Amino acid sequence: MTLRFTTFILLLASTASQAQWFDWVSTTVPRTAQGRTDLTAAAPRTADGGIDMSGVWVPTAASGSLFDSSKIQGWALDAMLAHEQNFYTNDPRFHCLPSGPGSYPAGASVSGQRRMVQHADYIAILNPDMTYRQVFMDGRPLEAEPLLPSWMGYSTGRFEGDVLVIESNGYNDKTWLTREGLPHTDKLHITERYTRTDYGHITLEVTYEDAGTFTEPVQATIELENLGDNGMLETICNESATGQQHYSGEISQADNEVVQVPLETLQQYVGSYKGVWLGRQITTVFTVKDGALVLTRTPRYSDTGGNTDSAEYRLVAQSATAFDCTCGLGFIFSVGADGVATEVSEVHVSGAWPFKRVP
Repeated sequence: MTLRFTTFILLLASTASQAQWFDWVSTTVPRTAQGRTDLTAAAPRTADGGIDMSGVWVPTAASGSLFDSSKIQGWALDAMLAHEQNFYTNDPRFHCLPSGPGSYPAGASVSGQRRMVQHADYIAILNPDMTYRQVFMDGRPLEAEPLLPSWMGYSTGRFEGDVLVIESNGYNDKTWLTREGLPHTDKLHITERYTRTDYGHITLEVTYEDAGTFTEPVQATIELENLGDNGMLETICNESATGQQHYSGEISQADNEVVQVPLETLQQYVGSYKGVWLGRQITTVFTVKDGALVLTRTPRYSDTGGNTDSAEYRLVAQSATAFDCTCGLGFIFSVGADGVATEVSEVHVSGAWPFKRVP
């Protein structure tokens, strides 16, 4: 079986002298009676009484018309399909390049954490891959035609009451808007509206305007949660010559190598399986459609946002029990003496995660 791995990000380990920071407890974080971060406490204020957006944040959910394929022009849909076919190999972050606006809706498992640092004249947004955004709050206008396109864009901001409004343009066309490979042109204009409802939560409303990509402006609603005492570890892209030697191929190659598995065997795999991956309860449901095995995964693989909790993926047989998935993972079924599957292993770069069959 050929396994395609969907990430090549390595965490750089801290030195022994820094290990104590993992136990550091902030004196400024509001606490519950049990000593945990009180996410429902009042939002902090600056010295002049304004809302303070500072903190380490991670998206927990993202949805909206950004994920509606009917709003996306044909060329962009074709590009997304091509990215799916090669297991998203061209994701900028897999090539040690900035994600740009693609990080806005991305969750914790795909490097979506960010630290916001608020100053009177600017807001800095720091990302774990060591990229950053500068949002100028000093009243300067956003240039209609920035001189040089950039990966992270050019941003100006202002407060409308307690709502932080950021406008950005000047992006190059080398990044994606979602981890599913949604492209954009260099005419992209993004407006973000941050509303901090309490200490632990921000609702971010994003509007994307790009007449070259969308049939009309599209939106995304992104829920951000404060990580309290937690900091960010830097993530270092593996730039060695062998870093991507196992990350190659296309789903068409799996199709070409397909093993013909009898329908009656596939039927033995049909059913629901549950397990835990990265601390999250995962449900995988396998069905047979048009003579092939199909996976419905809840939640969808990788917290990249979407308008449904589940996503459907096609499986391609590489043996009687092993399958490649268009999601970039591998699946291996374990069967009992009667031939009926009792367990399925979801194979990630981190190893095989067993999911037990459930009634």
